[in-house]
Formats: sequence, C-alpha cells, structure tokens
Amino acid sequence: MKALWDSAAGLLVITGFLLGVGLPLGKIASAAGVHPAVWSFVISLGAGGVLLCVLLVRRQRTKLTGHRLRYFFIAAALSYALPNLVVFSVIPRLGAGYTGIMYTLSPVVTLAFSLLLGTQRPNALGMVGIAVGFAGAAMVAITRGEAAQPADPVWVAIGLLVPVLLAAGNIYRTIDWPADTGPTELAVGSHLASAAMLLVAIVLVPGLSAFAPLAETPAATIAQVVAAAAMFAFYFRLQAVGGPVYLSQISYVAAAVGLFAGTLFLSEHYRWETWFGALIVMVGVAVTTRAQRAGLREQAAG
Repeated sequence: MKALWDSAAGLLVITGFLLGVGLPLGKIASAAGVHPAVWSFVISLGAGGVLLCVLLVRRQRTKLTGHRLRYFFIAAALSYALPNLVVFSVIPRLGAGYTGIMYTLSPVVTLAFSLLLGTQRPNALGMVGIAVGFAGAAMVAITRGEAAQPADPVWVAIGLLVPVLLAAGNIYRTIDWPADTGPTELAVGSHLASAAMLLVAIVLVPGLSAFAPLAETPAATIAQVVAAAAMFAFYFRLQAVGGPVYLSQISYVAAAVGLFAGTLFLSEHYRWETWFGALIVMVGVAVTTRAQRAGLREQAAG
C-alpha cells in the first residue's frame, strides 16, 4: 500500500478510475430524477463525511486558520461544487461517455495556466504526451457524442466549462496549499465547504423536496459516496506527488472509464472514431506517465 501511496503512476490510474465511475452513476441518478445540485451535494458530503471519520479515528485535528478556511471554500468552488454541477447537468444531454471527454481537455488548460503562471513546466516528453492525449480527445469530440444522438452545440459549450474550472482548481490548490496540512485534511475541509455551498443553493432553488428522488437510487448513492471518498483521498496525495499538470491526467483515465461504462451498462453507442480517439488518449497517458518517471529520476540524480 505504501508503494502505491508514493507512486504517481499508480495514484493516477486509481484516481482516474474512481472519477470515471461517477459518470455512469450520475446518469443513473439523473434518470431517477435527482437534481444535479443534490447529486453534487451527495458526493461532497459523502466524501467529506467519510474522510472526516478517518481523521477522527486517527485522532488527527486541524486548526481552522483564516488561510485554511479560504483554501477550503475557493478549492471547493473551483474543483467540486461548480464542475460537478456542470457535469451532472450535461450528462443527461450528452451521455456519460461523451461528458467524460470534457475531462480530457483539462490537462491542456492546466498546462496553459501553469506556463502562464510559471508554477510548473513539463519536460519535452511530458508535453508530447499531453499533445497526443489532446489529439485523441479532439477526435472523440468531433464525433459529437452518441452515434444516433448528436450532441447539442449549446450543451457542448456548457460542458467546456468543466476543463476550465478543473484547471483553475488544479493551479489554485498548488499555489495556495496551506503549510503543515495533509492531503486528507484538505479533502475533508474542501468537501464539507462544497457541501455547505451546495446545500444553500438547493434550499434557495429547487428546495429540500429535491432530496426525495434519492430514495429511488439507494445502491447508486452508496456506491457514489464510497467512490468519492476513496477517490479524493488519493486525489490530494496525487496532487502532492505529481503536481498540477500530472494530476490533470486523471481526466484521460476517467474519460476511458466513462466510455466503457456507458457502452456496457447504459446502452450508449459510439462510432469507431470515438473508440480510436479513446485509444490515442490512453497512449497519451502512457507517454506522460513515462515522462513523469523520467522527471523524478532526474530530480533524484540532481
């Protein structure tokens, strides 16, 4: 387990897989009439609550400083509350697999932000990996979703907010990471802050009655809570080990999981170009992973 906890590649695969699992679960919840804000609330409260229990069992306490509170709420808005609202709003229109493709654009946007801010500069092989992954994502995107149901350009445009928000969150969490604060503590604080903001939005807009449809999807709700709690424990560790650009590569894995899950379990159908593009995306992940390992070896040698 310790080897996995210290392995950027291993953390990348497991975090991306757990993120991708949420896409088909979100479509199941939407089909049952669950509001996007309610499902986003379930994810944040479930993940934050489970991880808080872990901290309590460890008897680990976090002092709530002004810096940490600021971090919790800004990270919550950029990384969880807003992206999840968009994702679970577009899934019914675009499909779980196609929505996952939106995640694959976040590495490119993260890289652009990183270069502008000077927070991290990938080596040449890493930039090749990102470019290959983006080429595959672009091939998938131009197929416009399911074969028999071309995506509405308006909803595609709304979906494009996802990579922008995720990229902003990736950069923010790195440059403002509170000193002497572990990844699990940050995951707990950020998710509980996200849950608080989403609860206010639910009360003000759809109302508390919006929680009623959750009773129709108990298995999916429990599965989502477990997947979210596990994912975000690994997510913040990957942030610390790999950095923001490498962290963003989880989107490639999540997109592949979403495509396969949508096809196998939700009767979504995609053209061969979509699958070929997904294969290219995975090649990009492999190249980037190799670049990350090379970079770590160079740092150790230096």
